[in-house]
Amino acid sequence: MKIFGVPVFPDQASTFAKDVDALYFFILAVCSFFALTVAISVIYFGLRYRRKREGQVGARIEGSLPLELLWSVIPTVIAMVMFGWGASVFYHIRRPPDDAMHIYAVGKQWMWKFQHLEGQREINELHIPAGRPIKVTISSEDVVHSLYFPSFRTKIDAIPGRYTELWFEATTPGTYHLFCAEYCGTNHAGMIGSVTVLEPAQYQAWLQGGGESGTMAQRGARLFEAHACNSCHLESGQGRGPSLKNIVGTTVELEDGNTAVVDDAYLRESILTSQAKIVKGFKPLMPTFQGLISEENLLALIEHVKSMSPNASTAAPAAPPARPPAEKK
Repeated sequence: MKIFGVPVFPDQASTFAKDVDALYFFILAVCSFFALTVAISVIYFGLRYRRKREGQVGARIEGSLPLELLWSVIPTVIAMVMFGWGASVFYHIRRPPDDAMHIYAVGKQWMWKFQHLEGQREINELHIPAGRPIKVTISSEDVVHSLYFPSFRTKIDAIPGRYTELWFEATTPGTYHLFCAEYCGTNHAGMIGSVTVLEPAQYQAWLQGGGESGTMAQRGARLFEAHACNSCHLESGQGRGPSLKNIVGTTVELEDGNTAVVDDAYLRESILTSQAKIVKGFKPLMPTFQGLISEENLLALIEHVKSMSPNASTAAPAAPPARPPAEKK
């Protein structure tokens, strides 16, 4: 957004950017109005009723119930309008549509690493199609970061040991900035990147240019085998660990009598600290992988497990066959 040709605000490049800006400018206008009103009133009454001679005493002023109610009710009504409007916008920007395209992001000092379910991986760059909701699941490999898309008017923290998510739908093809908005160390200012929004056909063409190693789920399947997970987690359920087939989205009973819903957070915890929650009927034999597996590989493993539950609402789509490497020209 430009004022007299000078860029002042980032472009409005998402479906809810205008809603966020409208709320922001409304709050700014209300605050400015009352700040100016109070400042001008203080100056006026200070000059109008200043002491004009030594020993002068001002007239006694009695309270006014209607006036007190007025300046209590009006701010309350305005505050409730702000709250209702803000809650509506917040509800919208924090609930991704069910058909949103899923992308993973990992913050690491001092870079952003993105993974597409189709297998493409990017560093400090993100390619997405215009006109399609995008859900980004975010984690951190070290300290707290914050993934910020100014032109899309959305931001959320990347917290070590947890998954957070945001979503947006880009409306206009082009290249936009992304930043880390949480101070994360010496080179925090250099933790920047770009988002390239492409037309759908261009995005499909871009997808064909990479991902020779297969989808995330396929890469996770190779890791699953490399770490010998398949020797314990048999699909028959007769292994030393529970079967992972169709487990995502279900509720499992634990040895301590509690239950847990099998989602991304549960799978993460079970891989990194396997002794934390033991499924009833199984012994704590699984080794922990804390510090032995990177965030990217952890996400790939989770995607593989989710691909084994094709009917679960949180599962990823079934992995298509790996494409052969593109020919070099």
